[in-house]
This record gives sequence, structure tokens and C-alpha cells, in this order.
Amino acid sequence: MPPKRNRLRELLASYVLPHKRLVGSLATLLFSSIGLQILNPQIMRGFIDAARSETSLDLVLRAGFLFLAIAVGQQVLAIGARYLSERLAWTATNALREDLALHCLRLDMAFHNKRTPGEMIERVDGDVGHLANFFSQFTVRIVGNLFLLAGVLGVLFYEDWRLGAALAVYAFLTVFGLAMMRNTAVPAWEEAREASAGLFGFLEEHLSGTEDIRANGGQEHSMNLLYDHAGRRLRTERVAGLRNVRLWGLTGGLHVLGHIIGLGGGYLLYQSGQMTVGTVFMVIWYTDILFRPLEQITRELEDFQRASASITRVDHLRQELSTIDVVEGAPFAPTDRGDQPQVQGSIAKGVPLGVDLDQVSFGYDPEDLILKQVDLHIEPNRVVGLLGRTGSGKTTISRLLFRLYDVQEGRIRIGGTDVRDVAPWDLRQRVGIVTQSVQLFRGTVRDNLTFFAKDVPDDHILDVINTMGLSDWFSTMSDGLDTHLASGGGGLSAGEAQLLVFTRVFLKDPGLVILDEASSRLDPATEARIELAVEHLLARRTGIIIAHRLATVQRADDIIILDDGRIAEFGERETLAADPDSRFSGLLKTGLSQVLS
Repeated sequence: MPPKRNRLRELLASYVLPHKRLVGSLATLLFSSIGLQILNPQIMRGFIDAARSETSLDLVLRAGFLFLAIAVGQQVLAIGARYLSERLAWTATNALREDLALHCLRLDMAFHNKRTPGEMIERVDGDVGHLANFFSQFTVRIVGNLFLLAGVLGVLFYEDWRLGAALAVYAFLTVFGLAMMRNTAVPAWEEAREASAGLFGFLEEHLSGTEDIRANGGQEHSMNLLYDHAGRRLRTERVAGLRNVRLWGLTGGLHVLGHIIGLGGGYLLYQSGQMTVGTVFMVIWYTDILFRPLEQITRELEDFQRASASITRVDHLRQELSTIDVVEGAPFAPTDRGDQPQVQGSIAKGVPLGVDLDQVSFGYDPEDLILKQVDLHIEPNRVVGLLGRTGSGKTTISRLLFRLYDVQEGRIRIGGTDVRDVAPWDLRQRVGIVTQSVQLFRGTVRDNLTFFAKDVPDDHILDVINTMGLSDWFSTMSDGLDTHLASGGGGLSAGEAQLLVFTRVFLKDPGLVILDEASSRLDPATEARIELAVEHLLARRTGIIIAHRLATVQRADDIIILDDGRIAEFGERETLAADPDSRFSGLLKTGLSQVLS
């Protein structure tokens, strides 16, 4: 992992420096404000001395109006700087969020299985949110405040070198002390961010399972776990906050010390006749101004401690690597294509695809194999029923074909091409899969069917909707394809949601379709429509059906029965059904549950 300083430089170079014009405008406003802060005490000195020396009223009024104009100008510059800093912060953090989200989508399922969605939301959004001030103001404000310190000290040296030297030593010791303490709370804030991520992960998991928790009387247990997570977050953030109190304690003491030096020195110089009342007031004002950048630096360092913890966690996430070997230059999505190098292999589009598993062994834990030396050849344009007991490897095969994981041994070929030689995006365009759970997104009907692709004509979508038996349902949509659906498909029946997913897969026109428990969650009222949709979906395509009902098995050309990670039986359905000694024949006699239990 690169040193922390390199990580900071990399983040600034990647997400802030591309906005040079915005950064330049922000710096201009801040430095202009610094100039006015240094100028205004000079105006006030002239105003006070002019008033005491009975100078003409016109000169006094001019000094007063100039003072007010500069004060208003400072506020205008502050508002402009705030606007630009917020704009820079949101632009930079949104770019980082986008990159992190894309990076997480590129990681394999082994990574996602270890983390809850709530934890990932906290990592991608929460941690990045803590970097907003770092991106927008940290460097500019630190540099700007150092310039303000230098300007104030320069004026004080000009007025009296002894007073300037005393306050310069004070400023140096203050900055040195704050710099020495800047990292004291970083480990505590890292632990606090971890606790926050754990709390969000717990909330996501238990809120999504509210129905099951209530049905099984788990409310009290869930509340106890919530108290544990919330308590850990409270304890860790309290420890981190108390460590920051050291900074504020030091800041308060230094503030008092600075005023003692400024007021005491000014009083002595006034008594000796070396300063006017206006100059003493100016010195006291400059002493107060001198403390503002020190206080601001303290606040920035406190924010930097929080940001450092988030930077470390963000960097850990960016350093995560997929266990899936990807061909160098292989794109993950259409937006990645650009001038990418040509990958080694490709899969034909629009034709049925053959499937070959050559001595494939795989386990989610390499020490505990799910599939063991599996050899399998599926001819193009054949529909295969895949049967087996729970844990025999049925769903695992579908995940390997979709390349959510890579095999530990052997190889998988689709259409004659090793899946490891194909860009993941292209592979997943050629293979369609209907998983055990239907996932619909908050968006329009069009977005859910095309997965937000913009190049699919509406006429084609409507034709597919009619083909898949959704025309009656679609006619009830008030805004047609622009009708918004709730996240998770709220308001849709199980059958309608399943048909939408079938339509989504049909629009991809894959050469291989995998139906994983496609009919296990459907209500009987829509069974006929589902059967018709499956028939259309599998027409002129290679199909693999992980079957749970005898009616589904009957549409298969071939049958594969898995047992303990190996192929126990493979052959044509009619041949196996006619063989009284085959497992499939026994299954037809005793019922499908015998092979799945």
C-alpha cells in the first residue's frame, strides 16, 4: 500500500486538479479576502487617530465609509468562496463515489459475499462524504491561512520588531504544537468509521428482513443487537472526539497567550510613547486576526484527522482486487471501451451456444470443493434440465457460466471460447440468467427492461412485451414505458415480476439462457403465461433449467443429475425416462422432491 502522503497526493491529483479553473477562482477569492483582512485594521487605526487628533470630520467619515466598504467586500468574497468550495467538494466527491461504485461492481462475488449492502453504502457514500472539506478547502485554507499569518507578522514587524518577533515565536510554537498533534485521533476515527459501517450494515440487513423477524419473534434479539452496534459507534466516536478535545484545549490556551502578548506589548509601547492609541488597537486586532488562522488550521487539522481515517478506508477499498483473472484491456461495460486493446476471444452473437466444462473443480472455500472434476458437453440449441439435491452444485454451475467466479481447476468454454478469454461485459451479453430472486430497480419500465441502455428502440421493447405475454399488464400502465416502478417491484405480482425479468433477458438476445429456479416462486394464476414466456425465451437458444417441478423438466431435451459435486447421470430425457434403472426414471415415479431433499 502506498504511504499516506502518496495517497493524499493521488486523491488530490485525480479529483481536484482536473478542476484547475475552479480551484484557481477559489484561491483568488480567498487570497483577496486575506488582503482585505490585513488592510482593514490599518483603516481603523487611521480612523481612531484621526478622531483623537480632531482632524476634519470629512477625513473621519471617509475612513469610516472605507472601513464599512472593506467589511462588506470581505463578506461578499466569503460568500463567493463558500459557493465555489461547495461546488468543488460535490464535484470531486461525486466523481470519487462514481469511481468507487464502478470499482465495487467490477469486484467478484467473493468480495461482496463478505460485506452487507449497508456497509458498502457507508464505504462509498459515508466515507467519501467526510472528504468533502478536504477536497474543497483543506489545501487552499491551510496555504491561505499561512499567508495570512505571514502578512500579519510582516505588518507587526514593520510597526515594532520586538512585538513582531514575540508574536512570530508564538505563532511558530502554535503551528508546531498543532502539527505534532494532528495524527493523534486518526486511529480512533478509523475505528469509529468501521463501527458506523457495521451499524449501517446491520440496519440494512434487519430492515430488509423485518417480516421474517416479526414472524419468528426476533424483535427483542434484533433490538439487543442494535443496542450493541449503536453502543460501539457511540464509544468509538466518543473516544475520537475526546482526543480532538486536546486540540481545542491547546487552542484555547494559545488564544489567551496571544492576547496577553499583544495587549501587554501594545500597552508598554503606548506608555513609552512609541505607539498611538490607534496603533495599539490595530496591534490588538492583528493579534486577534493572528489567532484566527491558527484556529482555522486547528479546525482543518481536526477535519483532516477524520478525513485521514476515511482516506485510509477508501484506499483499502480501491486496493481490493478481483479474484477473477481478467484479460488485460478487457472492458467491463460499454462505457469502458474507448480504445481498449482487442481481447483474446469472443463469443458469437445471435446463435445458440454450446457449453463445455472440462475437468472443472470449484469451491467457494478452496478447501471444500462443491464441484469435483466435472466433465460436461451441451450441444447448441439443446435445453438441459439440471437436477440435484441442495448443495450438489446446480446454482454454482450457473454462477460459473456467468463468470461470477473463476474455477480453481479445469476450464469452461461457451461457444467454443474459454470464458476467461472474453471480456466480462461481452460474456454477460451472450449469456442470460434468471436468478432465484427477481431484482427490479427504482426507475421506469423502460429502464428496468433495458437496464438503462439508451440504444434499444421502443418499438422493439413493445414487440417483446407482447411476445412475452405482458400486453394486458402493460395496458394498465398510465405512462407506458415511462411508468415508474418502485424498487423491488412493489405493486407487481410474483408472476408479473418474473415476466419482466424474462423480457429483460429476451431483449439481450443471448445464445445461452440459464433459468435458476425460474418457476419456484410463481403464483398459479399466471402459470400459463409463464410457460408461454419460457417457451419463447428458450426458442432457438441453448437453455439450462435448474428444475424444481416435473412440468418444467418435461420441456428439457437432456437431463443432468448432480450428486455431491459430480455428474451422476446425463442423457436424453426420453431415453432416461424409458430406462427403468436410471435415476431420472425413479424420480418420475417417486416425485421430484426425492432428488432435491
